[in-house]
Amino acid sequence: MRKHLLIPFLCALFCGILQAQQPVKPSTSDIYLSIQKLNFLGSVLYVAAHPDDENTSLISYMSNHVKARTGYLSITRGDGGQNLIGPEIRDLLGVIRTQELLAARSIDGGEQFFTRANDFGFSKDPEETLSIWDKNGVLSDVVLAIRKFKPDVIINRFDHRTPGTTHGHHTSSAMLSFEAFDLANDKSAFPDIQKIADVWQPKRIFYNTSPWAFGSPEEFEKADKTNLITFDIGEYYPLKGLSNNEVSSLASSQHLSQGFGRQTNRGSQNEYIEFLKGDALVNNKSVFSGIDTSWNRVKGGKAIGDILYKVEQEFNFKDPSVHLTDLMKAYQLLQAIEDTHWKTIKTKELKFIIEACAGLYLEASAETSSSTPNSKIKINIEAVNRSNATIELVSLSQKDGSTSQQNTVLKPNIKQNIKTDYTISNDETYTTPYWLAEKGSLGMYKVDDINLIGLPETPRHVSVDINLKINDTPITITKHVVYRFGKPEKGELYRPFEIIPEASAKIPEKVIIFENDKQKNVEIIVKAGRDNLEGFVEINHPKDWSVSPEKQTVSIANKDEEQRFIFTIMPPKNQSEGHIKPIIHINNKTYTKERIEMDYDHIPYQTVLEPSESKVVRLDIKKKGDNIAYIAGAGDVVPESLQQIGYQVQTLNPESINADILSAFDAVVVGVRAYNIIDELKFKQQLLFDFVEKGGNMIVQYNTNTRLKVDKLAPYDLKLSRDRVTDENAEVRFLHPNHPILNYPNKITQEDFEGWTQERGLYYPGEWASEFTPILSMNDKGETPKDGSLLVAKYGKGHYIYTGLSFFREFPEGVSGAYRLFANMLSIGKEDIKQAENLKK
Repeated sequence: MRKHLLIPFLCALFCGILQAQQPVKPSTSDIYLSIQKLNFLGSVLYVAAHPDDENTSLISYMSNHVKARTGYLSITRGDGGQNLIGPEIRDLLGVIRTQELLAARSIDGGEQFFTRANDFGFSKDPEETLSIWDKNGVLSDVVLAIRKFKPDVIINRFDHRTPGTTHGHHTSSAMLSFEAFDLANDKSAFPDIQKIADVWQPKRIFYNTSPWAFGSPEEFEKADKTNLITFDIGEYYPLKGLSNNEVSSLASSQHLSQGFGRQTNRGSQNEYIEFLKGDALVNNKSVFSGIDTSWNRVKGGKAIGDILYKVEQEFNFKDPSVHLTDLMKAYQLLQAIEDTHWKTIKTKELKFIIEACAGLYLEASAETSSSTPNSKIKINIEAVNRSNATIELVSLSQKDGSTSQQNTVLKPNIKQNIKTDYTISNDETYTTPYWLAEKGSLGMYKVDDINLIGLPETPRHVSVDINLKINDTPITITKHVVYRFGKPEKGELYRPFEIIPEASAKIPEKVIIFENDKQKNVEIIVKAGRDNLEGFVEINHPKDWSVSPEKQTVSIANKDEEQRFIFTIMPPKNQSEGHIKPIIHINNKTYTKERIEMDYDHIPYQTVLEPSESKVVRLDIKKKGDNIAYIAGAGDVVPESLQQIGYQVQTLNPESINADILSAFDAVVVGVRAYNIIDELKFKQQLLFDFVEKGGNMIVQYNTNTRLKVDKLAPYDLKLSRDRVTDENAEVRFLHPNHPILNYPNKITQEDFEGWTQERGLYYPGEWASEFTPILSMNDKGETPKDGSLLVAKYGKGHYIYTGLSFFREFPEGVSGAYRLFANMLSIGKEDIKQAENLKK
C-alpha cells in the first residue's frame, strides 16, 4: 500500500520521504520556489513535545512564505499514545508516528528532529516528566539540536511559565527549550557534544501564543502587546494553487494514527508569537528583523548571491536549463566558502535545483527489496538528460570505494540503463530504527552513537555516487538504492531498500497465558533473509518451565519463505512467569530478533528488528461464561488476550449487530475509544442495552470525553471526565471489598495491582447515576481520590460495566492481576451457576 499524493508539487525538495524514496519529479514552479528558498539564509526551529503538537500552519508559513529553513524538534516520538489505524502500540507506534511527522514535513516544507526522550504516557506536571526522562540527557539533546541546526529563531509551542496547566511533557518541552537557548552557546555545557556541533547562540526565542492563553478573546484585546508579533498565516500561494492553511491541513492530516485527518480550510487567519528573550524586536513585524538573511551573511557569499538572485529574477519557466551555466558557476563558488554549515545546506539545495533544471532523471534500483550483509545485489542505474545541456556521466562509485568508468554523454532524452553489481559489506548495519537497537529505560531510549541522536531515521548507506560533468564542471549526485516494482491493481510502487539478517524468528503470541498446569503448543516462525538457509532453532526458557523438543532443524530454500515449528511448553505447578526466546543457529552465528513489517498507505514501508520473546504466565485464574462478543475500537489485543485464558471470542462488525446475533453471547466487550470512532454504534446502542437487560454483561472500555458518537454511553446517566491516574504504582483502595467483582470467581487482592505498566487508567467518569457502584478508588500524588475507574450497574437481568482502567496496556504486558480482574468482570452475575453446582453436589 502506498499513499497517492494529492499535491505532488508540494514535495519538491522533501518529497523523497513519501513514496519510499520515489525520485522527485519537480515542476518549474517547484524549481522556482526552491530557488527562492536557496536565496534565504535564515532558520527557525519550532519546539514541542509530541507528534501532532506542532503548528503546521506556522511551520508552513515560515517555510513557504518567509522561505526560511524550518525545523520541528519533537521531544518524543509519541510512543505513549493510542493507535487509531492498527494494533501497534509503544515502540512500534513510535515508529509509525515518526513517519507521520516526516510525511507532514514533506508537505509543509519543514525538517524533523527528535531527542532520546521516550513518551512514557500522560504526565500531569513537568516535575514528574523530568524525573522520568533523564532531564540532563534530554536537555543535552535539545542543546545538540540547536547547535546542529543553528536556528536564528526558536519558537516554543507551549508556555514554560505555566506548569500543571497542560500535559507535563508539553510544559517540559518549553522549559527545556528556554534553558537550552543560553546553554547552546556555553562551551562549558555538554562539552562532549562539541566534537560534532560547535556552540551556537540563537537570536531570539518566542512562545506561540493565542488569544485563549490570555483567558478569552476579550482579555486578549485588553492585553499589552508590546512583545507580540502578529501575522496572517492564511497567505495564498499562486505557484502552488493553495493557501497556507490548506497546506497546513494536508500536513497535519498525516497524523492518522491519532485521528488528525481533517478538511482543508482557506482564508485570513492570524497567528501570534510572544517574544521571550534575546535580541530586542525591531519593528514587531518579523522574527528575522535585524538579522541578515541574504547571501551576504557568509564570507564569500556576495558573489554567489549576485548570480543566484539574478537567476531568481530572470527565471525561465519554459526552459529552466538556460540557467545551468550560472547555477554551475554558483556551485563552484559555493564549494570554496569557509562556512561549512551553510555550505553543506546550500550545496544540497543547489544540487537539487541543478538536477531539476537539467531535467535529469537519475535512479538506482535493486532487483530485490532487501539483502543481507556480506552479499551482492544487482542494481540498475537509469539516467536520462531531458534537456539540451551538455552532460557526461563520468563514473559510478560505491560505498566500498570501487568505481566503474562510464564516460558516457547523456544525449537529450535518450535513456541510459546501466546494470551493475553492488557489494554490501559484512559490517553493514541492519535496517531498523536506531533508537530501538538497545533496551532503554522507561523515560529514555538508549543511543550510544552521538552522531545518530536527534535524527528522525537510521541513515541508509546503500547508495551510488553518480559522477557527472555538466558544462564541463564536475558534480556528484548521490542516489539511495530503492526497490521499484509494479502491481496491476496499483501501478508503479517504491520501497526503501533494506538490510536484513539472514534469519529472524517470531512467536505470534507475545503473551502466553497458562490458566492451569496443562502444556501448550507454541508456534515459532523462522523467516529466511537469504536463499538456502540451513541450521537449527531452540528456545531459551525459565528454569522452572520445560520445552520439548530441545531443538529443530531449519531448512528453507528461498529468501522470505517461512518455516513453522511447534514446541511444547510445560508450565510449573504453581503460579509463575518468565520469558521464552527463540534462538536460531546458522553457520556458528545466532539470531534472536523478529523482523516486523508495517505497511500503511500514508507512510513508507517500515522494517523493525526487535528481540523475539514472549512472556509466559502460569496464572491462577478461574472464569465463568465462555462466549464473548468483541466490538473493536482504536486497536488493542484484548480479544486475543481473552482467548489466551480460554474464552471463545468473536469480533463483531458493528453493522451486523442485531438481537439474534447478540443472544449467542454471555458478554459483549467494547474496545477502547469505540464510541469515539465508530459512527454505526449510535444506531446499535439500544440493542446492546437490550442485550444487558435480558441477562448479558456489557463491558465498555475507556473513551475520550469529546467526539462521542452516541448520546448515551450507558443505560443510566454517566458523564466522562478527563480524570486519570498516571502513576502505575498508585495505591488502589477497595471501596466495596465484598462486591462480587472483587471476589468471584477470583479473589482480587492488592497483589493483583502490582506490575501494572504506564498508568492505572484514563478518562474516568466524573459523574454517574446512583445505580452505579464504584469499586475502586485511586489517585496520583497530591490529588483528590478518583473513584470512577471501575463502575458496575445492574440493568435488568444483566450488568453494565464501564472501566477506564488501561487493560489494553496491561494485557500485552502479561499483567496477571489485569487478567484476573477482567475475568471477574465477565463472570459477574454468574454466581447463581456456582450455587446450582453446589446444590447438585
